[in-house]
Amino acid sequence: MPSLDHQPVARESRAREITEADVVLHAAHSGDFYPHHLDVEFCRTQSFGQRIAHGTLTFVFAMALQEEAWPQMAPPTSFDRLRFVRPVHIGDRIRVRVTPIEADGDSLPDFLNLAAERCEVLDQDGHTVLVFEQSRPKAGASGGGGQ
Repeated sequence: MPSLDHQPVARESRAREITEADVVLHAAHSGDFYPHHLDVEFCRTQSFGQRIAHGTLTFVFAMALQEEAWPQMAPPTSFDRLRFVRPVHIGDRIRVRVTPIEADGDSLPDFLNLAAERCEVLDQDGHTVLVFEQSRPKAGASGGGGQ
C-alpha cells in the first residue's frame, strides 16, 4: 500500500458537514448526553451560545474522511498528542489535512517501520479545530490493511 513517507507534501480530504442527526446519534452511541451537545436552551445561556459537537465525533469523522480520500493507504495504527483546539458546531464543515512529519526518535523505533503524520481537522473558515499525530505502516511494511 502507498504511504505518506514517499509523499512529502500535505494533502486534504473533502469537507463534511456536521449535522444535528450526527450529534444525536453519536450521543446515543457514546452515552455522552451532556447538555453542551444536546440542549439548545442550556447552550444559549453559555459563552459558546450553541450546541457543540462531541470531540470524539469530530475525531471519528476525521478518520472516515481519511479512509474515503485515501482508501489505498494502510490505516493508522496509533494516535498521539490529540488536542481539541476549537469547538465544532452543528452546520460546520470539517476537512482533514495530513502532513508527513519526522518521527520523534522516542516514539517510533525504526523496527516498527511506521510513518508519522500530523493531522489537522479544519473548519469551513480554515480554523484548526482538532490536531493529532498518527502513525501508519510505511509502503511495503507488513500490517495495516483496513477491514
